Amino acid sequence: MEGVLNPRLVGIDGPVEGEVFGLSDDNLSIGRDSCNQLPINDPSIAACHCRIRRREGEEFEIQNLASSGATTVNGVPVTERTLEHGDRIGLGDCRFLFARWDEAALGPKDAACCSQPGREECPFRTTAASREDVAAHSRMRCSLTTMLKIGACIQLARGAEEIAQQWLEGIFEAIPAQQGGVLLFDGPSPEPCFASYRDRERGPTVTVRTYRAIVERARREGTGILATAGDLRHVLAAPIINSARTVGVIYFDTSILSAPFLEEHLELASSVGAILGLALENARRLEWLETENARLREASDIEHDMVGVSPRMRDVYQFVSKVAPTDSTVLIRGESGTGKELVARAIHRNSPRAGMPFLAINCAALTETLLESELFGHEKGAFTGAFAQKRGKLELADRGTVFLDEVGEMPPACQSRLLRLIQEREFERVGGTHQIRSDIRLIAATNRDLEAAIERGAFRKDLYYRLNVVSVTMPPLRDRREDIPLLVNHFVAKHGKRARRRVAGIAPEALACLKAHDWPGNVRDLENAIERAVVLGSTDLIMAEDLPETVFESAPRGAGPIGGYHEAIRDEKMRVILAALDQAEGSFTEAAKLLGIHPNYLHRLVRNLDLRGAIKNSAGG
Repeated sequence: MEGVLNPRLVGIDGPVEGEVFGLSDDNLSIGRDSCNQLPINDPSIAACHCRIRRREGEEFEIQNLASSGATTVNGVPVTERTLEHGDRIGLGDCRFLFARWDEAALGPKDAACCSQPGREECPFRTTAASREDVAAHSRMRCSLTTMLKIGACIQLARGAEEIAQQWLEGIFEAIPAQQGGVLLFDGPSPEPCFASYRDRERGPTVTVRTYRAIVERARREGTGILATAGDLRHVLAAPIINSARTVGVIYFDTSILSAPFLEEHLELASSVGAILGLALENARRLEWLETENARLREASDIEHDMVGVSPRMRDVYQFVSKVAPTDSTVLIRGESGTGKELVARAIHRNSPRAGMPFLAINCAALTETLLESELFGHEKGAFTGAFAQKRGKLELADRGTVFLDEVGEMPPACQSRLLRLIQEREFERVGGTHQIRSDIRLIAATNRDLEAAIERGAFRKDLYYRLNVVSVTMPPLRDRREDIPLLVNHFVAKHGKRARRRVAGIAPEALACLKAHDWPGNVRDLENAIERAVVLGSTDLIMAEDLPETVFESAPRGAGPIGGYHEAIRDEKMRVILAALDQAEGSFTEAAKLLGIHPNYLHRLVRNLDLRGAIKNSAGG
């Protein structure tokens, strides 16, 4: 190899400015004491400040030995670090450049003089211009190395937290910060939606005290900031950019006054912030997608007897998957026939209590005395007919689940006892004095407006708040018509097997009628219609004439090939009803008398046949 690159320390600032020190030995100790190989008589230097030693091959390493004074490389405090050409070393008020020169480019006298460690009058001197060139090269090399490391971190890391921590660890090598953080914001809120912090000595940390005004200014103006806070801490803040929009802030601070932040540190942080935004946003989006995917998988893995794939039902499945593993009290709302008990059973089946009893009780089907007895049990002789002790559902369901259907119909006395059970997890049998503890999960359901019942004084407000811990509203069938074909096929198979009758499916015109109907009784109403069609039908397919009359009447004209016979019947019904209303001058009561039917039935016919518009037009004419 032509020439040998021998290392030198070049003084560029302080008492050593303009001096050159050779590093021919394997070790060079630097300090204020005369016992050091390179003594520097300066009060800013510690007695034994640092040591530079040769490692393998041509590598040199600097080690800090001072307990009170810092050793910095490129402005960053270090304990140990491998030196590279162009590194700037700071010891107290002294600044050096670590550089290598080709001896072939020096004269023999220069090489001989510069080969010995010590503060010698060497004829080889660096000019101020050359020192600035080397310093500029050092800064550029340090920034480029940091950017390359950050790029590698972003490529290998998974998740926003890992990207932020690896990035902070890497940039600490180039910026002399004691602590720092990456903060992302969502909307105008001053609180970050994501924050990751790191301390130079302790590593990742839960939080870091930040100067909110400086962070907010960097976020608002989209520019980097160098500032000194009131407690003499140097602060650096730079915006994180994504698609020309400030999405967050990079924050650093330090209390080491001898190693302040410089403009080049701010430029580096700003440059990194311009590429960090997209990486963090993509990582957070990926995390959200993975979480959502896992949640959907959990929802699809739950055991249940519900049928439906509509968005409203998928929300119900996700609700079950979330609340099932907990012991929280659940309130299920919804119209009658929407499947509230199926949801309760699904929650129990997918919970840790799945192997224990699930006991259901209809609060609307029993009198106050019988309901109390069913729930809490009774002692012998507690009331007339109590010939023996009886254990209630709350006692029998220990470590299991109790489902209270139609809880809005519960009598006031039972409400008071249920409230005490929820609060204390204890109850007494009717006529008893012994307190019984029971570990149960309560699931309640209602089709009533409990808020309105509270206003009327029919339901206790405190009990409502105890039951309404987490709640879900079952959608009515009219709001999820896309599930009707699935439900029809399910009920056809179910009741075809029970009736021992082979049913191949349902005719298109019959399905059109089913999808058009509003189903006031919801899924239970639909099941009844299918069971009737299966029992009364005479072909392999369920036909329109097999359906209940109210279902057929609700089918809109032109919805499908209903058939001439059925169309003629419906047209004739419409003609007769309109004629009767016209003769009665719009009075439903008088029109019902003319038709020989009850007024309520006439109202239902008008609704099913969708005659409201025709009646209004007739009245207007």
